[in-house]
Amino acid sequence: MSNSLVEIFEDEKLVDKIKRRLPYLFQLAELESSRAGKTGMEVGSVRERIIIALLIYKFGEANVETEIPITEPEVDAKLFGEPISIKTITGKRFGGVKLIWTVDAQKAKEFRESYYPHCDILLVQINWNETGGFYYIPLAAQKRLFDRIGRENYIKLPKPGTNPRGVEITKEALLSLVGDSNSKKIEINWQRTEIEFNSYKRWVDLWRED
Repeated sequence: MSNSLVEIFEDEKLVDKIKRRLPYLFQLAELESSRAGKTGMEVGSVRERIIIALLIYKFGEANVETEIPITEPEVDAKLFGEPISIKTITGKRFGGVKLIWTVDAQKAKEFRESYYPHCDILLVQINWNETGGFYYIPLAAQKRLFDRIGRENYIKLPKPGTNPRGVEITKEALLSLVGDSNSKKIEINWQRTEIEFNSYKRWVDLWRED
């Protein structure tokens, strides 16, 4: 278990800040990624940057590596050299968490046959107007579950003829992981706030500069 990530969940002041600030920051991410009231796919990247910024805030810029090669598909950042995967889901149910994004059925099968858990996971469950959470799922818990239930029960392939864009952790596996005794959770009340947001203001202000 990475003791560093556990520190986030044991730091009472930071836990309070996460409870207060994360819904606001994720709401900003949605506003920034929306057009005509529809949230675009790019919101995932903005959310990821918000969580990486949290790591930098807590542990310092020198200890968080953000320039991750594309050859490490599941790794979003490294903390003290250890890889971390950042995942977000929206709604009550624990489903739809991607292990890899691909529309190629053959690649998906090859991925399932070669996959083995290799990094800690930070998972955010967004559940607007209700309760969700911020979870730390240690690598040891993932390996233990994977070894126990096997890859067929751990990994969900896309259905043939559909376009779900990726290979997922099964809902059952994810529920087991968030409930593991070594996993950590911060419960979050996902309430929206009134935000006056103009996606062009920052750029207009920059144009005004000499």
